[in-house]
Amino acid sequence: MDFKILILGSDANAYYMARCYYEATNKKAHLIGKERLAFTKYSNILTVEYNPNLWQEDIFIKTVNNYAKSYITKKILLVSTNETYSKLIAKNNDKLLPNLIFPKQNLEVLETLINKELFYKTYQNENLHFPETYFYNLDDELLPILDYPLILKPANVISYNHLNFNDKHKIYKINSLDELQKVIKKIKDAGYHDKIILQEYISGDDSYLYDSVVYVDSNHKVKVISFAQIGLQEHSLSMVGNAATLINGYSTHPNAPIKEMKETIINFMEKIDYVGFAEIDMKYDKNSNTFRVLEINARQGRSSYYISKLGANLILVMANDLIACKELPLLDLNNEVLLSFVPKSIVKKYIKNGDFKKKALSMWKKRVSPMECNLDTNLKRFLLMKKRLWHYRKDFKNAYWTS
Repeated sequence: MDFKILILGSDANAYYMARCYYEATNKKAHLIGKERLAFTKYSNILTVEYNPNLWQEDIFIKTVNNYAKSYITKKILLVSTNETYSKLIAKNNDKLLPNLIFPKQNLEVLETLINKELFYKTYQNENLHFPETYFYNLDDELLPILDYPLILKPANVISYNHLNFNDKHKIYKINSLDELQKVIKKIKDAGYHDKIILQEYISGDDSYLYDSVVYVDSNHKVKVISFAQIGLQEHSLSMVGNAATLINGYSTHPNAPIKEMKETIINFMEKIDYVGFAEIDMKYDKNSNTFRVLEINARQGRSSYYISKLGANLILVMANDLIACKELPLLDLNNEVLLSFVPKSIVKKYIKNGDFKKKALSMWKKRVSPMECNLDTNLKRFLLMKKRLWHYRKDFKNAYWTS
C-alpha cells in the first residue's frame, strides 16, 4: 500500500500519529501546524511546516490543497489532531482535492460531539449515563441550589480554545458560589460569549477515570475498541482531563460493568453514523455502579498511542479502511499495556490508588511512552523531552487540581 500522509497539528497527538506512520512504513510524515510546539521540534521521523493562519477557513483549504497538488499522483491520508481541523475538513470536504483521503464525517453529527451542549442534549435519551448537567449563558442568573464542588467547562470548545488569557483552565473545579462568579467573569472578559456547562462532580480520585478508543470504519461499523483505567491525569491548568498514566485491560474496580459499557459504546457509535477514530472519556460512579460519560472526542485522544502496541497501529487502521478498502476484523483490545507520559517518580508520588500504582510499577520496564521513540535519534529532541519530564515535577508540585 503506497500512500503519503499529511497530519494537521504540531502537538503530542500529531507526534505520535507521525510515529505510527514511521513505525509502519519507515517514511517521514509531513505535518502542517499553526505554531511551533516542543513535541514535534527537532524530530528525525517527520517534517513540519507552520502557518499561523491555518485556522482561517480559506487559508486552510489553500494550504492543504497546495500540499496535495505537489503529490497529485499519490493518495494522501489526511489526519486531524484536534476539533478545529476535524470541523474544517468536514465543512470543506468537497473543496479538498480528491487525492486527499480522510474519514467522510457528517458535519451535523460532528457538531453534536464537538459542541458539548449539543452533545448532552442530543444524546440524553440514549443508553449513556451523564453527570447531572446545567447549561448557562454567561448573563444568566445562577441557581443557588447547585451543589459544590462542581465542574465548569465551555460548551463551545473550539471558540474557547482560540482564546488566550491569564490563568486559563481547560476545566474548572469550583468549590463555592463566589468562586463560580469570579471564574465566569474572567471567561466573559476574555471574550467567550457562548454557553458554559456546570456539571455534577463525580467523586473519586484519578483512578476512577477511564478511557476508550474506538475506530468506526467507512461502513459505520466499530472495528477497534480499547478500555483503559487511568491512574493519573495531568494536573496543570491546560491539561487536566488528559491521561498521564493509564493501563489498558486492567481495573481496580472489580464490579465496574466494563463489558456492558464496551457494548454500549459500540452500539452508540454505530447508531450515530460516525466514522473515524473517537475517544470516550468516562468516570466510574461507584454509587450507581455506572460509567458516566464526560465527553466523546471526535478524533484519537492525546494518549491513544497505546492501542498501537496492542496491534492496532492507528495509521494502518485508517489506511487499510480508507485507502486499501479492506474489510477490517473487530479488534477488541483486552491485553494489558501501560502508557505513561510522566516519569516513574511522579507515578510513585502522586498516584493515590495503591493497587494501580503497584501494577503500574510492575509493568514499568515495558511501558509505552508516546513521546520517547527509539527511532527518533535527534539529540536536541532527546534533551528537550528529558527537560519536559523534569518539568512534570514542577507541574504536579504546583498543581491546582486535586481529586
